[in-house]
Amino acid sequence: MLSLGVNIDHVATIRQARKTVEPDPIAAAVLAELGGADGITVHLREDRRHIQDRDVRILRETVRTHLNLEMAPTEEMVGIALEIKPDYVTLVPEKREEVTTEGGIDIVANLDRFTEVVTKLQSADIPVSWFIDAEEAQIEAAAATKAKFIELHTGKYADAINAQVQAQELADLTRGTEQAIAKGLRVNAGHGLTYWNVYPIACIPGMEELNIGHTIIARAVLVGLERAVKEMKLAMKNQL
Repeated sequence: MLSLGVNIDHVATIRQARKTVEPDPIAAAVLAELGGADGITVHLREDRRHIQDRDVRILRETVRTHLNLEMAPTEEMVGIALEIKPDYVTLVPEKREEVTTEGGIDIVANLDRFTEVVTKLQSADIPVSWFIDAEEAQIEAAAATKAKFIELHTGKYADAINAQVQAQELADLTRGTEQAIAKGLRVNAGHGLTYWNVYPIACIPGMEELNIGHTIIARAVLVGLERAVKEMKLAMKNQL
């Protein structure tokens, strides 16, 4: 059954805007789970622009579903993951100048080093997912690293300029999912998904989890986080 991972980064974004203690992403995680979230996702960035080390440590002790730690495949972040032991990590590209993650990571160009990262994490019983574009070469490379999951980047689908382009992006994501499953990978997806575009992605056969943040937090500002999560679960079933 398709599950929902709720990304609470932007709760921390609001907190960090004033360098204060509220709103607390720990409380947000509790409310998201009460609303039906199947997992909590946070991205610990090099520049600590939103989620802080403290947040990840407390979330590891308090999340009742599963904790997905998004991070760059750097020595610093691998060390943090080995210490905290999230339920799994999603390895993502990271640039300081970007507002949000702009695309999938390039495994092909870094295969040997990235394979070492996967081996180190999974040897410590931390499953690894790669955040990648739905490209044949990247999916092949993800499988070659022996990672357990991939998360397909849905940004191009979400940003499509018309229905024809969106349909093509959906077809690419569907093909990518089929290819990944054939290679023994489990498949998640995320980035740019909203209440209005999520259903076709939710219908892709074999898709396991959607990781969604901004649209849920934006809605929560107006209606509350529990309700926002419940409504996303309905949107994933086309029942909103």
